[in-house]
Amino acid sequence: MKIIVDAMGGDNAPVSNVKGALAAVRELGVEVVLVGRGEDILKVLKDDGINELPPGLEIAHASQVVEMCDNPATAFREKKDSSLTVGLNLLKNGGGDAFVSAGSTGALLSAATLMIKRVRGIRRAALAPVVPTGAGGAVLIDCGATAEGTPEYLLQFAFMGSYYAERVLKRPEPKVGLLNIGAEPSKGTDLQREAHALLTAAGKAGRIHFVGNVEAREAVYGQVDVIVSDGYSGNIFLKTMEGTGGFLSKQLKAMFTKNLLTKLAAVLVSGGLKKLKKSMDSSEVGGTALIGISKPVIKAHGSSNDYAIRNAIWQARDFAASGMIDDLVENIEYMRLPNSPEEKI
Repeated sequence: MKIIVDAMGGDNAPVSNVKGALAAVRELGVEVVLVGRGEDILKVLKDDGINELPPGLEIAHASQVVEMCDNPATAFREKKDSSLTVGLNLLKNGGGDAFVSAGSTGALLSAATLMIKRVRGIRRAALAPVVPTGAGGAVLIDCGATAEGTPEYLLQFAFMGSYYAERVLKRPEPKVGLLNIGAEPSKGTDLQREAHALLTAAGKAGRIHFVGNVEAREAVYGQVDVIVSDGYSGNIFLKTMEGTGGFLSKQLKAMFTKNLLTKLAAVLVSGGLKKLKKSMDSSEVGGTALIGISKPVIKAHGSSNDYAIRNAIWQARDFAASGMIDDLVENIEYMRLPNSPEEKI
């Protein structure tokens, strides 16, 4: 398995990206192609005491970098020798099995859609992070790739999330819920009500395991394996979870460092606190799958450290090996509305 990594994308590039790639090569049994400025990559290796490329690690030189200030819709075209563009071209031409980047989300989404293309028949690609829940995590799809949804988009998101949960997360018959303000089918806007009808029909046909609407609270408790949402609502849900996690972490730290007694209490519950912190740590997952693109693409967090990059490569490996893209291709007829016109990218 060969994973292509954008060595120049992210706040801590190229140091974290190179070190994460090294860890992945050593620990995960994968080959990695680091795409970026060769001299910068080699300097990171040299600073780490490595004077020659280790087996399993390659460098594909790219002289430019897509910056956060660049126009995300056109950056990959304007900077044809960027690590993002060169890396996706490698993926497109069979130079690797998956692509990982911690760079601009918008630029990655635009470039992957226009260069690698969506699976034929998929209306919109979706960002699908695995969010922490009481049941060990759930796929949230979409969390911001498409702000305004349609019932057909949500139908496709349900299928895509279900296949990802089953194939990559190893959840047999994953439970799919539609994020809404109440459990009743009549709840929500026209979008949720119409999507609910489509998902109910898909469930009755045995295509997905749809369990109905799910409120945000129940979703966090772990009621479902897949949380289906338009990108606008999904992004609010995700950012609220991230903010709540950060707030609770600060509150717990303040509480347990207040005095000697609370510090002793912290020692007694340290195991549980570490487990809680790990469950809320996005670096444990590594990145967010961009589902609907015809080849595996993973968006790592912009602030990823080397451990997060290593885990994003792990996620990319599992995504590429899962066969879920084949599932999309084979079942696309069930994921489209009757007489739905072909859409050009």
